[in-house]
Amino acid sequence: MKIKSVKLREAHKGCSNASFCSILWDLQAHHLVTASSSEPSISIHDPLLPSSPPRVLRHHRDGVTALALSPNSTCLASGSIDHSVKLYKFPGGEFETNITRFTLPIRALAFNKSGSMLAAAGDDEGIKLINTIDGSIARVLKGHRGPVTGLAFDPNGEYLASIDSIGTVIYWELLSGRTLYTLKGVAPDTGLDTSILNVLSWSPDGETLAVPGLKNDIVMHDRDTAEKLFTLRGDHTQPICFMSWSPNGKYMATSSLDKQVLIWDVKRKQDIDRQKFDERICCMAWKPIGNALAVIDVMGRYGVWESIVPSSMKSPTEDIPSSRSKNNNGLLFFDEEDQELSMSGSLSDLGEDSHGESEPPSRKRSRKQSVIDDDKHEDVYDELRFPKTESQKKVHRVNKENSDKEKDGLRSMMTFRPKMQEAFQPGLTPPQPGKRHFLCYNMLGSITTIKHDEYSHIEIDFHDTSTGPRVPPMTDHYGFTMASLNENGSVFANLCKGEKNMSTLMYRPFSSWANNSEWYMRFEGEEVRAVALGATWVAAVTSLNFLRIFTDGGLQKHILSLNGPVVTAAGFKDELAIVTHVSDCLPSNEQMLEFRIFNISKGTQPFKGRLPLTPGSYLTWFGFSEEGQLSSYDSKGVLRVFTSQYGGSWLPLFSSSKERKSDENYWVVGLNASKLFCVVCKNPDSFPQVLPKPILTLLNLSFPLASSDLGEEALENEFMLNNLLLSQIQKRIEVMAVEGLDTASLDDEAFDIEAAQDRCIFRLIASCCNGDKLVRAIELVKLLSVEKSVRGAIQLATALKLPILAERFNNILEERLGSKTRVSNTSLPSSKYGISIKADNAVGKALTATERSDISEPVVSSSSAKLSAPLFTKKAKSSDRVKFGKPKTDGDQTANLEDSREVKDADKNAGSSHANSVKEVKNLQAQRPSNPILKLPNNQEVKKVGEVTDLQSQGPSNPFLKSSNKEEAKKVGEVTGVQSHRPSNPFLKSTVK
Repeated sequence: MKIKSVKLREAHKGCSNASFCSILWDLQAHHLVTASSSEPSISIHDPLLPSSPPRVLRHHRDGVTALALSPNSTCLASGSIDHSVKLYKFPGGEFETNITRFTLPIRALAFNKSGSMLAAAGDDEGIKLINTIDGSIARVLKGHRGPVTGLAFDPNGEYLASIDSIGTVIYWELLSGRTLYTLKGVAPDTGLDTSILNVLSWSPDGETLAVPGLKNDIVMHDRDTAEKLFTLRGDHTQPICFMSWSPNGKYMATSSLDKQVLIWDVKRKQDIDRQKFDERICCMAWKPIGNALAVIDVMGRYGVWESIVPSSMKSPTEDIPSSRSKNNNGLLFFDEEDQELSMSGSLSDLGEDSHGESEPPSRKRSRKQSVIDDDKHEDVYDELRFPKTESQKKVHRVNKENSDKEKDGLRSMMTFRPKMQEAFQPGLTPPQPGKRHFLCYNMLGSITTIKHDEYSHIEIDFHDTSTGPRVPPMTDHYGFTMASLNENGSVFANLCKGEKNMSTLMYRPFSSWANNSEWYMRFEGEEVRAVALGATWVAAVTSLNFLRIFTDGGLQKHILSLNGPVVTAAGFKDELAIVTHVSDCLPSNEQMLEFRIFNISKGTQPFKGRLPLTPGSYLTWFGFSEEGQLSSYDSKGVLRVFTSQYGGSWLPLFSSSKERKSDENYWVVGLNASKLFCVVCKNPDSFPQVLPKPILTLLNLSFPLASSDLGEEALENEFMLNNLLLSQIQKRIEVMAVEGLDTASLDDEAFDIEAAQDRCIFRLIASCCNGDKLVRAIELVKLLSVEKSVRGAIQLATALKLPILAERFNNILEERLGSKTRVSNTSLPSSKYGISIKADNAVGKALTATERSDISEPVVSSSSAKLSAPLFTKKAKSSDRVKFGKPKTDGDQTANLEDSREVKDADKNAGSSHANSVKEVKNLQAQRPSNPILKLPNNQEVKKVGEVTDLQSQGPSNPFLKSSNKEEAKKVGEVTGVQSHRPSNPFLKSTVK
């Protein structure tokens, strides 16, 4: 027999000692994937260009011990010595999530034929069956006494076979989780050498299970009886360490500790080719398309053995058995914190329960009989009584044919359904053995925990230690897995645990007059999935879709039923926001989520609607900004902020795709009006560690604007942000005014933003003039708040030699001034002058404690829609309300004098009728409020103010009075002395230093 030589090339340089290495082909044989237990990286090679560097995935912290590829080659799973199982998109290699975590190294991974389930096992006790449809752990199988080193799903979807390091093989029934057969001592004991792993493999038709034997051979076991059928014994002089079936099941490759690889004709039970290598071959994979075998040795060198089957024999890819299972074409991924929250509670109990139920004396026969009709198949029952392998296999085939259609329909429905996102707690990081992790991390502080043998140790820290209370550490005997934190206290919850399957909720206030102020709630058979805190309430959402609301004293106040499973929850003062599933995911893997905002103190639900997400993404953070704006962040890196505009809309205010580097991940903490606060994590980390202390990074908020023909995206973004801020402040002032609270600080903030907005608009006007976008320039001029800015725009157009544009700007200014005059004329005869006396007094009383030191001129918004500007407005507390503009706080006294002269000219142009109206005001001011629109120029103003001083003592002051020089300020001082017996002017501000 001619000996072929296979050239091996280095794939992993870190293999200084013998270590277990893995190799895989993808479905179309376009890529080879390799990994080594001595390196934390995974390499994706192009077999057509072996000399080109591979794509390297570095996401594990320790050696990679297991690889598995989904049947449709769209998802790659990896297990590591670092105890984690990670998922990646394939072939791109983008890291998606940590699907689960163990407490000891992982040794084996396997997808089932449909891709709907991933099995993971290792040095831990138990095999986790992870449902890839919804991301949950479907079952934990326990029965092995040693580390599990090999897993194999039956291609027909009924069984799972597993093998451990001491040579025990177990058949598991997937439907019930029961052990069908336990074959002890049928495989070699590999001892403590982790570079040698016992493996096993089903034949492609699912009828035979291959297991390494005790005599340097391969033993074939029957699918249904686990009986020994035959062996493959040849020239191996040491135990078998790996085996691989060809795609059609006619050939098998075996490698041994003797460094030989033998190729077997299974039907003839003899080897047809062999190869001797310098090192032990620890993993092999048949090429799915073609006649080749990929191999990798314990030193991390790999190669492809071409033309492995002689051309005179049938190709290894010819006559491949058809599978009854459908391929799953969509695996959706989730954060590890989601999995930990949803899985770790009662999974062990589920696995243990599977052993507690009584099993019929002949489990296999009763299962068959349940499928067969009693009347028509009595003869088959007779055959089942005889322990003949052939007859039992015949019955199996009959039953498979009868139930194929039903099973295929069920499987196709299950495997093609994308999975729904599991519940998560904002600010939570996954637990790490021996390390602290965050139960909560927000803009206020953090809650950390570390698990010891019988308890956990919890610490609460505030970012600003000067203002936050000092909270002593606490000992946690409940095993809390989530928490929430605010200024008043903290709430903790755990998943179901213990014999009674109980979930616990605990609230711990930071200060109270009572000694024993913390309280507990227990839920039997109901699991807490998310918690939130407010000013005077605590909320918990459970697995029964119940929203439970408690007072901070522990009173059970409300229990509401939600429409679907919860995803997350967040609280801010009186508001509680909850995200739930509306329905199953769309076929395009889009999550169907709904949000609700509850006002707990009022018992209302102001908003409800769909939560938008980037297509193909899922929700990763949800909460309120420092100002109380509801916000969300998805896995594609898009931040959205909820606004009441347009009946309630979500605005995209940040996209990480334009900010972050390729090796960075953003872990969101919170945001304020202009910045996003996050922790930048370097790949492969997607969340921060407790130590060293995370460093917050501030990122500017920005709309995802289209590329403008002006090239002024920065100015346009500033313009939109300013409008958003003004809208938010106006909403807050309206709420505070209704509640009778002081709004002086918000007024000042609004004035500053309006000033900045005018400057931004002016720069945009300049860009439009230079870019010949004159229609846009006119639109912008109409949005200016201060007339001085409009004059500046006129001067700019004149300087740029745009006389037609300057004339249009001037017409806008004249219309605005004329509109002011018309408002003055129409308001004088009114008995209330546009504002009720009751409202004026109410607002004045609300602001008495914070009177302004500056006087500035208010700008009255035009009644013409054409000339309306985005002025900040405020509603008075009365049924007779009117919106009016707030003044610009411009510190330049010259500007104030110019504005006075402008209105002086406008008053002269108004005619004698206007002068008569002013005289009427002087006669009427002793009996009714002053004219809120009237403005007197220069020294005449001072004189007229002196004339009405005595009269004003009987009525409210003029809320829009403004002086423009030192002499005026003196006279205003005289007026103020008389005003001490009536409500203060809520809008009076002085500009004279």
